[in-house]
Amino acid sequence: MSILTSRSFVLQPHRLRRHHASLSVQTSLRLQCRAALNDSVADEPTSLLRPDQLKSSLREALEDVNRGIFGVPVAQKAAIEGWISLLEDHNPISNPTEHLQMVEGEWRLLYSTISILGLKRTKLGLRDFITLGDFLQTLDVKKNRAANTIMFSVAGLGMLSGALTIEASYVVSSATRVDIKFQSSTIVPTQLLKLFQKNYDMLLSIFNPEGWLEITYVDDEMRVGRDDKGNIFLGRLEVNGCGVWDYQAVQPVPIFRCLKLSEVRSIVPKAHLVFITLV
Repeated sequence: MSILTSRSFVLQPHRLRRHHASLSVQTSLRLQCRAALNDSVADEPTSLLRPDQLKSSLREALEDVNRGIFGVPVAQKAAIEGWISLLEDHNPISNPTEHLQMVEGEWRLLYSTISILGLKRTKLGLRDFITLGDFLQTLDVKKNRAANTIMFSVAGLGMLSGALTIEASYVVSSATRVDIKFQSSTIVPTQLLKLFQKNYDMLLSIFNPEGWLEITYVDDEMRVGRDDKGNIFLGRLEVNGCGVWDYQAVQPVPIFRCLKLSEVRSIVPKAHLVFITLV
């Protein structure tokens, strides 16, 4: 899932060359990840796997990576991005910006190649003092607006919690791409703002990338995007706070479970409920 805070621009000749170079690098990286993945999976050719199988393998590969924000071991990173690349080959919507209702709602970031390492992590207090929580993105396609929220909690201050929220607007620039413009950013509460005040520009530079966003995969539960810096964003659709990958019973009687949107829609057309009581 991209942090939707980019600036729109027209590709001038020098930018067009940079654009082609960026695509070439992305293509090369995808091929490398696929080669590494094929070498590690011997029992079944990855090209024959169905989207649900790819998602299952991707979910396993994502265990314990904390969305990739603090770095991922090289082999695990190659596996994750290999599965993502294979999933993109099964994109059911070839022109996603003509079907933006597919991205309406709230998305939770599962993985990103944006990382906070070394001195940046230390300066932002993200080693022991401040903990990163959920990364959420809410898209309002009627207003062409996006809100990206990064949650934080602070140890030693009565477990203070707060959030950075970035507001942005976007315009469709092609069948698969949007150009995004930063509108505003806020941190609440004031105590959290004071902690980040000295390095606020650094914080925004991490979560506010300039450029375009390409939607490379979207269905009723998952979305993949790639930006002009070569970053990858994998998001999961949330419905009433429940992810579509969550299929576990949470109470013995009555039983509740989370259903895929496709399951819900087959029961109640246009429904937005995620919990179904089973008797």
